[in-house]
Amino acid sequence: MSNRREFVKQTAALATLGLPFTAGAQTSLDLARILCGFPPGGTSDAMSRRLADKLRGNYASNVLVENKPGAGGQIAITQLKDSPADGSTLLLTPSSMLSIYPYVYKTLPYKPLEDVQPASLACYFNHAFGVGPAVPESVKTVKDFLAWAKANPEKANYGSPGAGSMPHLIVALLNKLTGSDLKHIPYRGSAPGIQDLLGGQISAMSSPVGDYLPYIKTGKLRVLAISGQNRSPFVPEVATYRQQGYPITVREWYGVFLPGKARPEVVRRAAAYLQPALAQNDVITSMAQFGMEVQSSSPQVLGDLLRADAEEWRRLIKQIGFTPES
Repeated sequence: MSNRREFVKQTAALATLGLPFTAGAQTSLDLARILCGFPPGGTSDAMSRRLADKLRGNYASNVLVENKPGAGGQIAITQLKDSPADGSTLLLTPSSMLSIYPYVYKTLPYKPLEDVQPASLACYFNHAFGVGPAVPESVKTVKDFLAWAKANPEKANYGSPGAGSMPHLIVALLNKLTGSDLKHIPYRGSAPGIQDLLGGQISAMSSPVGDYLPYIKTGKLRVLAISGQNRSPFVPEVATYRQQGYPITVREWYGVFLPGKARPEVVRRAAAYLQPALAQNDVITSMAQFGMEVQSSSPQVLGDLLRADAEEWRRLIKQIGFTPES
């Protein structure tokens, strides 16, 4: 994660490029916008608005967030593809739309590796597998849940933010690895699924770890597993899938992108402002409330990460046996 030393280093880099990171500095853009593929009030929107606040007055005189919800984030990416490539339009998006969607949709209105230009990583986050009041308190691990679900097949279900989403595919992989038959209940986003989990209408939920944080201390929800390589700093007491014996290790991320036709100097300028913006303590602290670990990167690092993730998900989706018709 970026720290103060890195922030100072990146700020110096800005000066070298002749791009001062100071409010009110002269800019070449009067107005910039950050496209967000999800409605106001959610995690994507929160991250977009924090970035807009930090870029306003230096990257551009004014920076606005434009929410373009629909089709699981596809509308925003499509709009980016058709936007001017002068740096005035940025996109903040989770990785799934670029690394998973090519393998779970028959067609897409964009080419994930051609129509977007990486600028900087924004943050990482883990997905969690959690249970609510429909599941006995004696169930404390994934193994416990699978045994309970086998004994109670009418309750052997789990929700996710949507069919083909990363949280859905994680548990689909768990089903495949263990021979289990947990029934998937897709929702239109995490919020309605969490509400049904709290109400006992579903037994379990696979969704970003931040969704559970407001309810863990009260005991209303319990997290049984974390999807990443390491335990989450937000629920350090919860073991990963891999620590519990299931070879599942995935982490999602948000990245900032420009239109695919953006010139190298436009990409460099955007990255030069994004990196120190993401290193600021108030951004890091505020996004931690959503279970996000803020971290910036170079455009090259983000591009490499996207290509590696796309290849990994191509393999995993083939292993799961998921098809657009399934």
